[in-house]
Amino acid sequence: MQLLSPLLFICRHGSGMSESKELQHRLQRIGSLVQEIESIADPSVRASTRELVQLLMEFHGAGLDRALEVIAKTGETGLRLIYELGRDPLVSSLLVLYGLHPADLGTRVGRAVEQVRHKVQRNGGEVELLGIEDGVVRLRLGLTGHTCASTGATLQSTVEEALYEAAPDIVSIAVEGLEGKTAEGFVSLDKLLRHAEVSGVASQSPGMEAPASSSREQNAVELPAVN
Repeated sequence: MQLLSPLLFICRHGSGMSESKELQHRLQRIGSLVQEIESIADPSVRASTRELVQLLMEFHGAGLDRALEVIAKTGETGLRLIYELGRDPLVSSLLVLYGLHPADLGTRVGRAVEQVRHKVQRNGGEVELLGIEDGVVRLRLGLTGHTCASTGATLQSTVEEALYEAAPDIVSIAVEGLEGKTAEGFVSLDKLLRHAEVSGVASQSPGMEAPASSSREQNAVELPAVN
């Protein structure tokens, strides 16, 4: 049905839009019940259940649309109020669900990227919005300075959470720039010993025996990068 898929999507990605655990639990429960509708064995019962949910959502959507119309008719004050409602995470998700949000997808995504950029920079990263096509958001996320590889995964999760909260109607997020990123300044013991053997350091240090290969593979130390 037309509204069931967006409803399920918002229940999945909008669970972080409020600090209320009770609300998050309700959203998760709604998502589970929508999925259960699709598993109803009887085609007739399944179709009737879908139609019931659809009609209820259309009724609520029409009421919300009328409420916004009444607010808008009050003039500039009402328009400001509508935009403020659009900034509230909970109300924003409802407006997105019914196609009534005052800001389009691109505006909401761009705003979210700007808001999360400062947090990303504080943690040694940079984020750039490359574009949006058919609901797919393309980002470039890079690491700066001496940051470890796990930082990239943490920052990506932070950015994605911020975007889905601001725009739960995003189809997907494609992140570029983290491929093959490793921790800077980290050299494995095995690599260090191979470098020593090639440079002749090992042969110049009598009595120093390299660990067995099996133990070398199981250990790594964090040392300055060897040029």
